[in-house]
Amino acid sequence: MRHFASELGELKEKLLTMASYAEAAVLKAVRAVVERDYDLALRVRAEDEILDRLEMEVDERAMRLLTLAPLASDLRLIIVAMKLSQNLERVGDEATQIAKRARSLTEDAPLRLVVNIPGLADLALQMLKRSLDLFMNYDSAAARGLIPEDKEVDALNKRIHDELSAQMVKDAASIPRCLHLMVVAKSLERIADHAKNVVEELVFLHEGRDIRHSRQQATPP
Repeated sequence: MRHFASELGELKEKLLTMASYAEAAVLKAVRAVVERDYDLALRVRAEDEILDRLEMEVDERAMRLLTLAPLASDLRLIIVAMKLSQNLERVGDEATQIAKRARSLTEDAPLRLVVNIPGLADLALQMLKRSLDLFMNYDSAAARGLIPEDKEVDALNKRIHDELSAQMVKDAASIPRCLHLMVVAKSLERIADHAKNVVEELVFLHEGRDIRHSRQQATPP
């Protein structure tokens, strides 16, 4: 039993490490866009391999724990941990996508239109950070309150999309740059979706309720 508890603790540590790398990757990628930093964008792509490796390590440790015949509550935790690592790896993929667009944007003149990419990044990262904190603190009640914030991210993403669409109509030469920024905004919106996924898994872990696609997401049983 002591061995199982130790392995479970190490699994959580791996998840914390993954979370740290995922958050840092997004921060660097957005900075590369805002500061037009080509070298920083390259580093984001190179560091994505770390998240890929950590996801495999989490899965390997989780599979090992499953062979130890855990209790039902521990079984749910292990399964959720694997889903969480998958979401964190996908956050890293979105950061890599943002960095790719950042490299393209540095090769052209800055767009005269200023869109609120930093604000969108802040909203998405705050959701991600808080969802992970709530997961580690086993706070499913507070987690439900985080779910509606995804709508704020969606609204800002739509506003950015509309602004960029209007700019492309006015200036055809700006179309490639506007399209790159649309992809950046969409990636940030997806990162918020992954944060929402973490929250939904947390509710499942502690309440045994699958609230995905549910109208009762923010309402406790």
